[in-house]
Amino acid sequence: MNKYSISPTSNDDFDEYPEVSQTDLNRAVHRRGFVDVSKKQSVNLMLDSDIVAWFKKKSGESGYQSLINATLREVIKNSYDRTADSL
Repeated sequence: MNKYSISPTSNDDFDEYPEVSQTDLNRAVHRRGFVDVSKKQSVNLMLDSDIVAWFKKKSGESGYQSLINATLREVIKNSYDRTADSL
């Protein structure tokens, strides 16, 4: 119960949520909507300047790093598809 609830409580403790430990947070599943979201990892990557310029131009407001990530993800997905087709 919280302090705005009209239901009676058995004690004066208004906090109805359990404490969350770091262990609980480490076990958490990251989701956007109902889709699991993989955790991001920061890396330093050297790319040719024309490649970066192309991604920046193509991405617009959404961010060129997100576009690079999506492009790499699509390449990986397609390579798996081709491998499965050849078996």
